[in-house]
Amino acid sequence: MSLRLYDTGTRTVRTFEPLEEGRVGMYVCGATPQASPHIGHLRSGVIYDLLLRWLLRTGHEVVFVRNVTDIDDKILTVSADCGIPWFAVAEGNQRVFARGYDLLGCLPPTIEPRATGHVPEMIVLMRRLIEAGHAYTAAGDVYFDVKSWADRYGALSNQRLENMRPALDTPNEDAKRDPRDFALWKGAKPGEPSWETPWGDGRPGWHLECSAMASKYLGAEFDIHGGGVDLIFPHHENEIAQSQAAGDPFARHWLHNGLLTVDGVKMSKSIGNVVLLTDLLERARPAEVRYYLASAHYRSLMDYTDHALGEAVAAYQRIEGFVVRAAEQFGPGPADVALPEAFTAAMDDDLGVPQALAVVHETVRDGNSALASGDDATARVRLAEVRAMTAVLGLDPLAEPWTAEGEGDLHSVVDALVKVALEQRQAARARKDYAAADEIRDGLTAAGIVVEDTPHGPRWELKRG
Repeated sequence: MSLRLYDTGTRTVRTFEPLEEGRVGMYVCGATPQASPHIGHLRSGVIYDLLLRWLLRTGHEVVFVRNVTDIDDKILTVSADCGIPWFAVAEGNQRVFARGYDLLGCLPPTIEPRATGHVPEMIVLMRRLIEAGHAYTAAGDVYFDVKSWADRYGALSNQRLENMRPALDTPNEDAKRDPRDFALWKGAKPGEPSWETPWGDGRPGWHLECSAMASKYLGAEFDIHGGGVDLIFPHHENEIAQSQAAGDPFARHWLHNGLLTVDGVKMSKSIGNVVLLTDLLERARPAEVRYYLASAHYRSLMDYTDHALGEAVAAYQRIEGFVVRAAEQFGPGPADVALPEAFTAAMDDDLGVPQALAVVHETVRDGNSALASGDDATARVRLAEVRAMTAVLGLDPLAEPWTAEGEGDLHSVVDALVKVALEQRQAARARKDYAAADEIRDGLTAAGIVVEDTPHGPRWELKRG
């Protein structure tokens, strides 16, 4: 079975066939860094990292482009409200985004272009559109003429032009030929940054930048364009219109991830229910947060609750517990063995991570049973399978960045001290001084160290949660 993905453009799950066999060009709309990332941003980052990892695992070479919208109305508003230069707002928050992606084990994009670095490409695209009769200048702005593309505009979002709302994206709405025309370029205003163009100084409109950057790094036609469902209209609809009207086929396959609510309510600063990464890390380790964000199907609406996060923490710790116990007995073993067929089928079926995780947990249960019964051969195989599957998901407990997560060199020091205590406990049990043995174990438990007696002798681990 080959990879099948839901395509928003056709509203069907269809076989993914890249333009060039073995090579994939993927563009994902990244951050507009006017503030620190919230849980919805992080979910999107994890989702497209899972797709990237699966494409790599199945033998594809991937050029992954994730843009940064570093100039935008929202950034300018924050700049004015806080008295901080607009570029400092964008740069400071973008660093927080990058740190968040790193903490959650997301692979870096091939390139992360910024809008302000690609004004020349935007000028070329606007010129092509104006010359083709699909764009015009008015009141210092440049607009896309949606009626010039009326027979195709709205195909992605499944809307008819007459039912669409006005764009409302500039103060010069009266200058537009049609209220649904959207701004490609916004004329310079006092106190705002601007760049020179043949049609006057100004700054990019929101949609223009992505078409310019996608085509620069991936070509006029590429394989996958991704983002949240909230971007289908108007952002992605407008990207398609301006790119195809200029003569570029643009994206062949459109992926959109579901949004995230908090206790059933949309996140909002006014409500005060925005959940940031720092909030999550007070409740769980980064690997556990990643597990939680990956656990629902990427197209589903995900509702965050503390209870749901707690369940994900427990689930990840079951995987981690087996892997650590088995690796202590047999060594880490290989992590690149063949994947179970059920896992591969789940991932190929529209990136079915929930079903893939079910296979992981079934394998963990089988591995734990093998450990308990002394079936070392089976336990070794299950360890290798679990590590291979969790590696695909970016969750292998024995791989970076999760190895001895949060413990560093202190782990070896604690290990030496605990071994001394366990030797004293074993000596007490050997002389049948069970009260002393229990006292040692209780002392370790009080210190957050869980001791487990196994057929291979006692083992310990730090209590989680």
